Amino acid sequence: MVQGEERMTEQITTTTPRPTSARTRPRLSRDTQRRLLRVVYHAVGLFPLAWLIFDFWFGFLGPEPIRAMILRTGKAAIIMLMLSLACTPANIIFGWKQAIVVRRALGLYAFMYVCIHLLIFVGLDYGFMLALVTEEIVKRRYAVVGFAAFLLLIPLAITSTKNSQRQLGKRWKTLHKSVYLIAVLAVVHYIWLVKNAYTQPLIFAGIVALLLFIRLTPVKQFLITTRRRIENQRKTAKARKIERA
Repeated sequence: MVQGEERMTEQITTTTPRPTSARTRPRLSRDTQRRLLRVVYHAVGLFPLAWLIFDFWFGFLGPEPIRAMILRTGKAAIIMLMLSLACTPANIIFGWKQAIVVRRALGLYAFMYVCIHLLIFVGLDYGFMLALVTEEIVKRRYAVVGFAAFLLLIPLAITSTKNSQRQLGKRWKTLHKSVYLIAVLAVVHYIWLVKNAYTQPLIFAGIVALLLFIRLTPVKQFLITTRRRIENQRKTAKARKIERA
């Protein structure tokens, strides 16, 4: 009888699963993650435009609505450009592999807001009188810098497709590095445009400087090495927990 009870006890202990310390959470599929990511970056890209339309419709743009629209679309363009520039540092620091997809979309949104910004300036502010627009661009230094940034953005938007990337090869990467100059010109344009309100433009300038600093080869290599070391430490700690359980 005692031996039979011992055998039964052994069978129960071997068949009963051990309680795990933490339940594994079900992960979303890659397709679901891509769809959610697409929804997020499109929502981020369209939010400034939706907010501007809302304020315009209900008359919340203040006593100078045209100037408010010019400033807000320009600011949205700079923000989208900074977010696009932030994708590569996100990949460097956090190993985010979807950065390329998001970077392309945010860059195109930046170009869209620049076009709206210029259209409001030419159409609503100057009534499509090209002679006056040309005179203003030549006369005002902020307009010269801003228009130069717009011209440099055009080839980047045109060649943003995968087909263009394949056709241009190594030249595509060289061409798209001009986005660094565009970001600097955009910030300078914003600083020269505003009057006695330099806090926000200088914050933008600091963010752009930081994003460009991270791209320097020594800084980039240091961050990648640090990230990999932390990842290896986490894997080792996780393996030890599994062994102890």
